[in-house]
Amino acid sequence: MVYATADGSALARLRIGMVGGGRNAFIGAVHRFAMRLDDKIALVAGALSSDPENAAASAADLGLAPERSYADYRAMARAEAARPDGIEAVVIVTPNHLHAPIATAFLEAGIDVICDKPLSTTLDEARALVELTAARRRKLLVTLNNTGYAMVRQAREMVASGELGRIVAVHAAYVQDWLTQPIDADGQKQAEWRTDPARAGQSAVLADIGVHAFNLACFVSGQQAETVAADLFTAVPGRRLDDNANVLVRWTGGARGTILASQTSPGHYNDLSVRIYGEKAGLEWRGTEPEALRFSPFGEDSRTIIRGGHGSGAAARRVSRMPAAHPEGYIEAFANLYRDAAEIIQAHRAGAAIDPALSALVPDVTDGARGVQFVAAAVESNAAGGAWTSARFG
Repeated sequence: MVYATADGSALARLRIGMVGGGRNAFIGAVHRFAMRLDDKIALVAGALSSDPENAAASAADLGLAPERSYADYRAMARAEAARPDGIEAVVIVTPNHLHAPIATAFLEAGIDVICDKPLSTTLDEARALVELTAARRRKLLVTLNNTGYAMVRQAREMVASGELGRIVAVHAAYVQDWLTQPIDADGQKQAEWRTDPARAGQSAVLADIGVHAFNLACFVSGQQAETVAADLFTAVPGRRLDDNANVLVRWTGGARGTILASQTSPGHYNDLSVRIYGEKAGLEWRGTEPEALRFSPFGEDSRTIIRGGHGSGAAARRVSRMPAAHPEGYIEAFANLYRDAAEIIQAHRAGAAIDPALSALVPDVTDGARGVQFVAAAVESNAAGGAWTSARFG
């Protein structure tokens, strides 16, 4: 399948399959919206549901050929690997406990992987995926998609260029209210599996949203977690897993900070933020106002940098589609990640050189494993009464 560029040349779309994401699944549709935006990806196969009837109906909704709709991801990996026009990458958008086994099946079949977060539910699985990805010489990318926002990339560029000076504090938070009531106990599908230890893993709030805040802090600051001291708790009586987390972090570069995650905070629908403070200046970004970056040089008035505006740098311009004040948001950020992922996977499969600067912008299997390590360390710390616990992956 090909499409024409502006100069008339032909470029092949990356052929992708999807596991999970069938009818009534929230995040699968979001992934499909994002991968369509730049027209570099073609969805051609899927095992869209564990229920065969729903899988077939979902495939028909998306216009997939019936013979490329599968009732089982293992059968999909085998069949697609054997086709001359088989998929080049698979997107995994299932509940957490299936991420590692599905990724393993496709990596072993020689197919690259784009996996929703978290990478896995256990640290052993994460380590195994890092090793398997290297052994098979494949790519495994993780859709920690908030790294795709233009002003998040601007913030990263400003930190890396030294505009903040030595970093002394790194904070990130992700605050929601959708689990304030016990909707999981009432059978609400999205809530029910996310609070089930068998499917969500060791933590609900950290695996669902805390890993996003953690990765955002790492991505912008350029630092990794050294040790953590965590207090996890469940605000809703009877809920099987935590819905709130307060984590102190000592970062590898010497900074201190926090990761806050809550799903029971009324008035916060989807409030993600990162704050980085250095000796010379501070930066603040919020997902509720994604096109603005607050920059505060010490001793001067704070200023707001707007995506596409006069202070917008090269990193932001590269992933901006519209001029300033022509709003861009969540889907565009997600699409930026998919556009970069497609370029990386296609270059890798062609044996071409991949720009290290591009690779650094897309979370990979090691970034995903660091997120799993963070969750595991926070759970261990909490069980030990908040004791400082190693969070370094490796």
